Amino acid sequence: MTNSVSANSSSNCISIIPGWVAFDLEGTVLLWTAKKRLVGCDGHVTMSCKSTKVAPSVDFDHSCSDSVEYLTLNFGPFETVHRWRRLPPCDEFVGARRSKHTVVAYRDAIYVFGGDNGKNMLNDLLRFDVKDCSWCRAFTTGTPPAPRYHHSAVVYGSSMFVFGGYTGDIYSNSNLKNKNDLFEYKFATGQWTEWKVEGSLPVARSAHGATVYSDKLWIFAGYDGNARLNDMWTISLQDREHACWEEIEQSGEIPPSCCNFPVAVCRDKMFVFSGQSGAKITNNLFQFEFKGHMWTRIPTEHLLRGSPPPPQRRYGHTMVAFDRHLYVFGGAADNTLPNELHSYDVDSQTWEVIQPSLDSEVCARQFWISSTLSPEVPRMPSGRLFHAAAVIQDAMYIFGGTVDNNVRSGEIYPTCHCCTLHEDYGKLFENRQFCDVEFILGEREERVLGHIAIVTARCQWLRKKILQARDRQRQGGEEGAGAGGPRDIPGGTRASGNQPMLEVHIREAEAQPFEVLMQFLYTDKIQYPRRGHVQDVLLIMDVYKLALSFKLSRLEQLCVQYIEASVDLQNVLSVCEQANKLQLDQLKEHCLNFVVKETHFNQVIMTKEFEHLSTPLIVEIVRRKQQPPPRVYSDQPVDIGTSLVQDMKAYLEGGGLDFCDIVLLLDGHPRPAHKAILAARSSYFEAMFRSFMPEDGQVNISIGEMVPSKQAFESMLRYIYYGDVNMPPEDSLYLFAAPYYYGFSNNRLQAYCKQNLEMNVTVENVLQILEAADKTQAWDMKKHCLHIIVHQFIKVSKLPNLRSLSQLLLLDIIESLASHISDKQCAEMGSDI
Repeated sequence: MTNSVSANSSSNCISIIPGWVAFDLEGTVLLWTAKKRLVGCDGHVTMSCKSTKVAPSVDFDHSCSDSVEYLTLNFGPFETVHRWRRLPPCDEFVGARRSKHTVVAYRDAIYVFGGDNGKNMLNDLLRFDVKDCSWCRAFTTGTPPAPRYHHSAVVYGSSMFVFGGYTGDIYSNSNLKNKNDLFEYKFATGQWTEWKVEGSLPVARSAHGATVYSDKLWIFAGYDGNARLNDMWTISLQDREHACWEEIEQSGEIPPSCCNFPVAVCRDKMFVFSGQSGAKITNNLFQFEFKGHMWTRIPTEHLLRGSPPPPQRRYGHTMVAFDRHLYVFGGAADNTLPNELHSYDVDSQTWEVIQPSLDSEVCARQFWISSTLSPEVPRMPSGRLFHAAAVIQDAMYIFGGTVDNNVRSGEIYPTCHCCTLHEDYGKLFENRQFCDVEFILGEREERVLGHIAIVTARCQWLRKKILQARDRQRQGGEEGAGAGGPRDIPGGTRASGNQPMLEVHIREAEAQPFEVLMQFLYTDKIQYPRRGHVQDVLLIMDVYKLALSFKLSRLEQLCVQYIEASVDLQNVLSVCEQANKLQLDQLKEHCLNFVVKETHFNQVIMTKEFEHLSTPLIVEIVRRKQQPPPRVYSDQPVDIGTSLVQDMKAYLEGGGLDFCDIVLLLDGHPRPAHKAILAARSSYFEAMFRSFMPEDGQVNISIGEMVPSKQAFESMLRYIYYGDVNMPPEDSLYLFAAPYYYGFSNNRLQAYCKQNLEMNVTVENVLQILEAADKTQAWDMKKHCLHIIVHQFIKVSKLPNLRSLSQLLLLDIIESLASHISDKQCAEMGSDI
């Protein structure tokens, strides 16, 4: 991943600090650390609230110790939940603080090259070991590239390739020029080599974008010293001897000439977001198809009302790709330095602002922030620009940049994947495993499979249909059922897998729009088809009609947003006619208002489609043009319906009792549940129900060899059904190993358990956590609890739970007390006796 910025940006009144920031995108292997409250060197707690203003200059005391007391819980790897951490900053004797540099990731290390420290351009190569959290100068031989900034760096194979940038002596303002040279650094040998390429060369440039795809280096746009560019060049990195540059002929909606922008590759496409492009600067996101060399601007107008908009326009920011998401951080946005982390879902084409966990550690002044701060205060890195970012395993690392008042940074921060509830249920629908209902649709009786548990949780209209069909099935089954039939469990459904598929007839729905509706029930989203294409708009109109019939307010809003954003001069009459036919008054009104706009009316009435329009609609359009109706304003709130999380919560709390088809036994006590939901969220249950389903429909629950408490088990069910992770700290210790045993699709539950224990061991609950730690054999947590009990024994001794502890635990407490009493204290106690 590259960091590209403007060649003439050194005049910006902003500056640099030394340090890394890491943010976990999913499953980062970290140690659980329990941190003491720390203060700044002046004895005051240092706090940085989220701010987008450029702050005044701050003097830093770099001798301030970052000493922290660590408690290591050896539970193994886990992920954190959108958690920022500050890692050790780069010491000045290793390398200068910097901005406008590049960062690349190779194996378990991050390499920093070039940039400037505010006075000089740099060409040193620094290495940060992620496992050891240590800095050093990377070993190099050969002649490195000249000092530079605003260059690009990428990794291909076991080498790093550096292209272009701005070089010269910025202190004396001499020999300043852009470059178009290409250097290779071999990680194994430390050898720098310049590639001498014959033939045509790209224009020398800086502040460009670069990436690797299909064994080639791709260069896009930048600044040549006089103007911004938007050309594209590529060179094969496989064969140095025969390598040559080739200019790419681009097509489609090519981004405007720009610089100071990042690029990222995801789903075999290259993405470009915002950047400096003169008067045309926007917050547009563009995607480039490598195969057809086609650019497309990705529209965002169809976002659901209330969803976060795209990040505001900016430059000097970073963007990295992980899984199917793009993560954008920092940059200068209209004279501010925002520090929100934005995520773009490539599949659903939606933006969101990532909320960091409350134990994220910020270091705006290079101190650890006290963990006693108000939980409402988000803690994250300060805003910055001209920093650089890269991904190692499942974490994004941010290094350096220009922060408050033109200060260079030497900090490094790693940053988790949010709950996969929607994705898990979506995969259940796509895979069609464990389906127990078949919807027979329309006159052609097309069939769509589904899961009773999901459908009845989300849609009351379909729930009634399913209940009616089940009653008919039972009546037919009772006529031929014998005494040896499958056993009924709560709700009357069959526990075994030999029950016939339930058939539900729905005459008012066709298969294609019903499939889209089902997709929404499982994921809370719909996969938007081609925006503006007439047939696709008409499809979503049919989905909208179903949403109205089935009383799905949330789906109604999604459809309306898509359709209104898709109406254009080419399709407005078709959409209007269909809306009139389906009696969709809101959409019809939108189309009529679109047609009679001054800029649209003449173009629309001159089309052939207008000639074939029905007479009543033509009359309506003419009348609307001659006498527009008065605007009606409503202060009534829009009903946005219930979400997947809300529906599944209500389902677990009793709404789904009539549809349970499995019994979970906890220490002999039954708990009815739903196979499809368990299988969607847990690979353990998915494998069991596919291959080893018990005939009696009962499953014993344990976590390894341990049976969790009833309270902890209910906490786990809440996580499975609707992704909830709020629980008492003592439950967290019981459930810490649950993600391993049950094979959840991510470790969010374990991450929360870790965080919950770390932040919430108190005098009031220490005895409960001690019992849980002893039962789960978490010896280091047990030792930590005993440590708290000994040092707070006067308060702990007054707790009623102390008398209910087992004899062995009481002996452990006495032994710990004895080991912490000094000889002097023993002598004093003896003299008192």
